[in-house]
Parts: sequence; C-alpha cells; structure tokens
Amino acid sequence: MTGAPTEVGGAVRGRTRVRRGSSRGAPRPFGRGSGTPWLYLAPALVVLGGLLVYPVYQLGLISFLEYTQAQVSGGEPATFQGFGNYAELFRDEEFWRVLGATVVFAAACVVSTLAVGCALAVLLTRIRALPRLALMLAALGAWATPAVTGSTVWLLLFDPDFGPVNRMLGLGDHSWTYGRYSAFLLVLLEVVWCSFPFVMVTVYAGIRAVPAEVLEAAALDGASQWRIWRSVLAPMLRPILVVVTIQSVIWDFKVFTQIYVMTNGGGIAGQNLVLNVYAYQKAFASSQYSLGSAIGVVMLLILLAVTLVYLRLLRRQGEEL
Repeated sequence: MTGAPTEVGGAVRGRTRVRRGSSRGAPRPFGRGSGTPWLYLAPALVVLGGLLVYPVYQLGLISFLEYTQAQVSGGEPATFQGFGNYAELFRDEEFWRVLGATVVFAAACVVSTLAVGCALAVLLTRIRALPRLALMLAALGAWATPAVTGSTVWLLLFDPDFGPVNRMLGLGDHSWTYGRYSAFLLVLLEVVWCSFPFVMVTVYAGIRAVPAEVLEAAALDGASQWRIWRSVLAPMLRPILVVVTIQSVIWDFKVFTQIYVMTNGGGIAGQNLVLNVYAYQKAFASSQYSLGSAIGVVMLLILLAVTLVYLRLLRRQGEEL
C-alpha cells in the first residue's frame, strides 16, 4: 500500500524532469540577452559609422582648431584653439539673432507640416479611391521634387512681375522676398509643400491600422471628427507622431537650400539667415572654417538635446517607443 504512491510520485517527478529538460533545449527567442539582432544590424551600423561618425569627428576636430584659408592652402599649420572658436561665436550678437530666428522658423515649419499632413491623412480616409489616388500622386510628386527645383518654381509663382499669385490676389508688383517676414512666410510655404507628404503617408498608414470598430464606436457616441482625432486617433498614433515630429524638427531646423535659393543667400543684409546658411557663409564665404564647424557642432548638440528631451518626456508618460 505504501509502495504505489511512491512509484506514482516518482513517475510524476520523472515526467516533470523530462519537461524541464526539454524546455532548456528549446531555442530561445530574440531578447535582451541575445546578440543575434546586432549581427543583422552590424552591416548597417558599419555603413552609418563611416558616413556619420567620421564626418562628425572631423567637424568637431576642426571646431577646436584655427583653420582658415591659410591652413587649407598649407601656408600655415593648424593650431589648437580649445574653446576659443566657441567663445568667439557666443560673443557674436548676430549668432544669437540667427539662432532665435532659426528656432522660431523651424517651430513654425514643424507645426504647419504636422497640421497639414495629419489633416490630409484624415481626409484620405474619407474620400473615394480615385480622388485618394490623385491626392497621393500629387503629394508624392511634391515630395520627390528636388529642393532647388521646388524653390525655383515657388519663386516663379510669386514673382512680382510675371507670377500668377500676385495677379490672382491683386497685389500688383509686390515683392515677397523683400520684406523679412514675407520672405520667411514664402520659404515656410515651400518647406511645408515638400515636407507634408511624408507626414501624410505615414499617419495615413497608421490610421488604416486602427480597428474600424473603434472609430465606429466613437462616431456612434456622437464624437465629432476633431474629437475622434484628439481622443482616439492621436493617442493610438502617438509612436508614429513621435517619429514624424522628430524627423520634421531635424529637417526644418537645418533648412538650407530653400533659404539660400529663395532669399538669394539669406535676404537683404542677412535678414533671413538661419544657422545652416550662417555656417555656410562663415565657412566658405569668409573662409573661417573653424567657426563654421563650431556652428555645425552647436546645431548638432541642439538637435540631440531636443530629441532626447522629447523622448524622455514621452517615456515619463509611459509611452512605449
């Protein structure tokens, strides 16, 4: 009587041991302790390291040297200046004026691009197939247009003598690039025109992934389109909105081509300068390559700080990125 339970218990324990042993032999899925994903990412990381890390290293190195035309031509050796170039840059009142203009201009471009892109993404879900296809093709055409070509076309459209915009608005020979704010507005419109397709396509793809039952339930509860976007779609699309926001901040903060082409290098007396054009003028127009590099390093640090702060705020709110 006493041997049967022991035998049964031994069999049970034996089966338990077999199951544990088989679980140890099963292949582990990719996780934090697995290095397999890094093996797949290694080729891309090597390419990115060569294309990004080395140029950034050279940029930082030149910013600590005295590097002008004399050093480029080999007439004088490059000398170490430490933070002297940064001290000279921060003492320059024009640098702070250009920095402030760049921040305001980039913020306006980001907000406008996100607003237009998200609005058109919602519109794509409300129209039929043929108008949707036409809008998508038109947007992708604007996205694929080179910045120089798009800037030139916009200058022709707003030309004071031959442009159709002034004729339709009855503005006569008004010059949009003469005034500081009108020139910035013209550049902003061109930047939004060539940037909103990325936001529109990305957000539209995210909306299509949202279950239709969720949107139908919100509509049945009497929610307006704005309410559905603010309370239903925007929270569900927050990871996608994070990506497009960070991309827009990076692109719009370092705008160069549109400003340079449409304002002829920064506008009258430099009234439309942004940091990228200002760095170009310092480095290549004035042959102060070390100061131009210092401006580039400052831009890089600002973009890194904005991105890290934004991501940290989202993580504090419990968002998974």
